[in-house]
Parts: sequence; structure tokens; C-alpha cells
Amino acid sequence: MAEQVSEAAVLFADVSGSTKLYETAGDTVAHAAIEKCVNLMREKTVNAKGRVIKTIGDEVMSAFATADQAADAAIEIQSAISEMPPVGNTQIGVRIGFNHGPVVERDGDVFGDAVNLAARLAGVATKGQIITARDTVMLMSPMLKAATRAITTIQVKGKAQEIQVYELIWQQSEDMTTLASQKSVYKPKNAKLRLMVQGNEVILSSERPGVALGRDASADLVIKERMASRAHGKIERRLDKFILTDHSANGTFITIEGDKEIVLRREEFTLRGHGWIAFGQSRATATDVLEFFCE
Repeated sequence: MAEQVSEAAVLFADVSGSTKLYETAGDTVAHAAIEKCVNLMREKTVNAKGRVIKTIGDEVMSAFATADQAADAAIEIQSAISEMPPVGNTQIGVRIGFNHGPVVERDGDVFGDAVNLAARLAGVATKGQIITARDTVMLMSPMLKAATRAITTIQVKGKAQEIQVYELIWQQSEDMTTLASQKSVYKPKNAKLRLMVQGNEVILSSERPGVALGRDASADLVIKERMASRAHGKIERRLDKFILTDHSANGTFITIEGDKEIVLRREEFTLRGHGWIAFGQSRATATDVLEFFCE
């Protein structure tokens, strides 16, 4: 088939930590979980008017007519994957990079500098991130553009100037417009999170949207656990969800009622239902455990 040159937004999405997942959950369970992730990524791509170019192991490569379509797909993918339950003690996450530019189409595949940069950007992304380049951001709608932030620059082989790298924030604060594909104004639910620790109760809501956790006396919730870090992490409300972020040296151990314990290490986790949070060590051996209730 003859080559065809066109403009497209190319997106790479891959499952983060799949090797560890196979080690901890076993081949059968890990394969099923990754297959579910890949199928979700393919589904969200098609829903956003994209075309799946190919799947390589745990990575999906796709192409879109516009930067907005690629951004919409990336947001929908991250949102869907974040709602998957943990597998063993691992919370599955996805890294996404996309870039818009000239591509060469041949035999159903796409090639060119724009493709290579999209792959490089996916490599820059960490678990749960969506990464793109400044030139692509400039092509996005005002609403999506407002949800980006410059984070770094990278040197790309063959390019004289460094590439400005941007993150697309897909978990938005309550006062911002939702980035769902329908592009409607989000009206947050009256979600609350009840925290119980050392006999004290703290309620997070729209009036009090977050708390800092740690051993330091300046923390909103002081954790009396020798394995906890001084600034261990935080819990914050984003739209109608409560996100736990770990900043610690020894990790944060989370148990959702009915599920196995998982460990966060410099990662985020969406709290749900009823459960317990231990700091620096497993709940089984911890002396100071925080209990939570999503209401």
C-alpha cells in the first residue's frame, strides 16, 4: 500500500509495574488483570473516535484526528483504570504519553517523529500520569489547555531544542470543570470521608477538603507510629473522590474491607468504602492505624 502523510495525535498507554504484578500475583491472575486493562484502553480509544494501531504486550498504541480526542481518551483510560480493584497487593496503574504532528501511514501503521516523541513522552510518564508536549497543548481546546501544567524539558535525539513537557491533570479539584468527554460542568456530590484515629474523628468534605498526615507535630493528623515519616502523606478531596497520596520512606499500607492489604510507595490511591490505613508497616504489626469510612 502506498504511503500517506497526514496529521494525527498518536498515543501510547502501557500498564505500569506489570513485571512486579506477575511476580506477586502469579501468571494466571496477572495475565487476566493486564488483559482487562488492555481491553479497557482499546474500548476507551474507540469511544473517543480513535483508532487502535496495535497492541504490544501491555501497551496500546492508537491514533486520533485531533489532540482533544487523544486527551479525552487518555482521561477516560486513567479514570477507568483507577476504579479497578487491586490485584493481590498491587494497585494497577497506566502511564500515558501523546503527541500531535505529521505521521506517515503505511499498512495500517504510523511512523515519524511525532510517533517517536509520543513514545518518548510515555516513557517520561509515571503511574497515573498523562504527559504531552507544549506544541500539542497549544492545539487543545481552552478547557483542556487550562488543565495542563509544564513540568520539565527533555532532549530528544535529532532535535536542536529541548522539548517542553506538560502534564494533563485528569483528577480535577472541585472548583474546576470536569474533563469528561461530554465536556459538561461537573456538579460534585456531597461526598464525605470520616477518619478515626487515636479515638478522634475527623470528617473531610467540601468544607474541609484535605488533611496532612505524619509524625511531625505540624501535621493535621499526627501519626504516633515510629515507622511513619514526619511528612508521611495527605488525603484530599477531588471532585467526589478522596485521594490518598504517599510521600513516605517506608510506604503506606491500605486495607479495604474484604480485600487484601496493598502498599503505596510514592503513589496515589482512591479511597472507597470502609478500610484501614497503616503507616510504614503492615496493619498487622502497626500500633497506630487510621480507620476510614467513605460516605
